[in-house]
Amino acid sequence: MKSISLEPVFLQITTDIAPLRTLLKRTRAMAEVRHAIGAVEFNTAYDFFRATVIDMVERGEIDRAIFTINEIDALITRNGEEEGYVLNLHAALMQILTALYIEKGANEEASSTAAATLNLLAQEPKRKDEPFLAILGALLYDIAYLHNDRKEYKQAERELEKSLKIFERLAKLNPERYATPHVMALNAATAVYRNRVKQAELLAHYQVATSTYLQMISSGVEDAAGRLVESLTSEGDTLAQMGRHREAVQYYTRALKYLTKLEAEFSLQQLRLSISLGESMLHIAAMRDKGVHLLNTMLHKATKINATEEHRRIVDILYNAKSRSLDILGLWHKVFPK
Repeated sequence: MKSISLEPVFLQITTDIAPLRTLLKRTRAMAEVRHAIGAVEFNTAYDFFRATVIDMVERGEIDRAIFTINEIDALITRNGEEEGYVLNLHAALMQILTALYIEKGANEEASSTAAATLNLLAQEPKRKDEPFLAILGALLYDIAYLHNDRKEYKQAERELEKSLKIFERLAKLNPERYATPHVMALNAATAVYRNRVKQAELLAHYQVATSTYLQMISSGVEDAAGRLVESLTSEGDTLAQMGRHREAVQYYTRALKYLTKLEAEFSLQQLRLSISLGESMLHIAAMRDKGVHLLNTMLHKATKINATEEHRRIVDILYNAKSRSLDILGLWHKVFPK
């Protein structure tokens, strides 16, 4: 599935949707389904809509998912009501439909549906309630995908920035539900932002919040944070290949900080990330000694976990460090005295 709001990891189900799912399976009496949806809270209905279409998409039934959402939407809005709870449900279904069209690759239809959703939300200006913000945050996340796909990066940046602020606000109220979309929006920003300075500032701004989320016991947050670690590492690799090692160090360091919170035991991924960090540090005069120290420490850890390829990589990095200021053997004996 594309990196859109329909990904299961994007928004965790935090409500009891079992009764609605059971009802939909046992009856095609849509009036009964409509009544049941109207009787639950918005988050329950939203979770139900999302779970229903995600299951279909994962089975390869995307056209059926689109048909189902349109059918439910027609059912809910058949009386012509466009306010209050019905408006929220209508907007939520249209937002999900936008994501479905993106997943299908029908970007023109997705753009049209996204515009229609924004018009629905604009009917009641200055709203700050949870349903409004949740729909808008997810919609902006998806619209950013559309603009990024069209290489309209400035617009995509603005939309992700607004999405981040929305989910930051919601996560303060309900971290169990909204921490994950906040991290996912931050992860998307690492790919969309072309200005490295703005990108680094954005990551730094949300570092405390992200670190706080990682204290939560939630597989969803862990999955989202894992993706963020991979994105930060990839950004660091790109910067290192460009010779921008000082910036690469910032990305590697942040990725390693999150990774150590995710993994209690030292892992192969931590080893590889630490090696990349140490290698970039060798290219920065003020960090060379620290880089050698880190790489020698990782040499010991690589031996301990039997990481043969990584051990060889460290040896090659240290061997190829041409600078005479690097007293590798001397530092080695300081780290591991006889």
